[in-house]
Amino acid sequence: MIVRLAAAALVALLPVAAQAQADRCIAPGALPRPRPDLPSDSQPRRLLPIGGYTLAITWSPQYCRDHGGDGDARFQCRSGQRFGFTLHGLWPDGVGKDWPQYCQATPLLSRATIRRHICATPSAQLMQHEWSKHGTCMAGYDPERYFTTSNRLYGKLRFPDWAALSRGPVTAGAVAAAMAKRNPGLGADMMRVTATKQGWLDEIWICLDTAFRYQRCPVHQGGLPGAATVKIAL
Repeated sequence: MIVRLAAAALVALLPVAAQAQADRCIAPGALPRPRPDLPSDSQPRRLLPIGGYTLAITWSPQYCRDHGGDGDARFQCRSGQRFGFTLHGLWPDGVGKDWPQYCQATPLLSRATIRRHICATPSAQLMQHEWSKHGTCMAGYDPERYFTTSNRLYGKLRFPDWAALSRGPVTAGAVAAAMAKRNPGLGADMMRVTATKQGWLDEIWICLDTAFRYQRCPVHQGGLPGAATVKIAL
């Protein structure tokens, strides 16, 4: 499936960053209020230098299959919206294997910020999490700058024909190569493909340097081996 808008009239209703990623998305009239997202014993505050970034995008058809469209997933999966890849987040990476997180205490996101960006990241709670855990570690950024930056990077991505790729099992390497072919400057070794335990396409992680340019992913970042088989839900 090449991700596209269902109708030209919808363009004015969508944030610019979502136009290439959502088939259909209209922000809800009543926005959910996110809960605080705080560090914990298992996810502690960690102040570390930033060595690069990861832009993480989620394959929405699989997400909705896994989560059923209840709770925080209702808007994304059960409200008449239709998404291809959604924006999971922009994650500061460390210089080594560890990364900074929960760098500053932060209030809840404003409804205005949520409304502007919910067609890219269709969960108010996920937006709160991404800003609290990752965005607060980016010096000089407030929520609006963080989401505008991440949405700009997400919005310029172009995608292969997922319907064609889904007709039979493909490898993670083939998925990465298909993405690279559609995006100048993005090599197959500059992204990581992830899958569920059952082998279904889950996310793509795109590696960026400190100037948000594509770069080769570090070996420790994970993801599937290139030869691993991946199935794609539609």
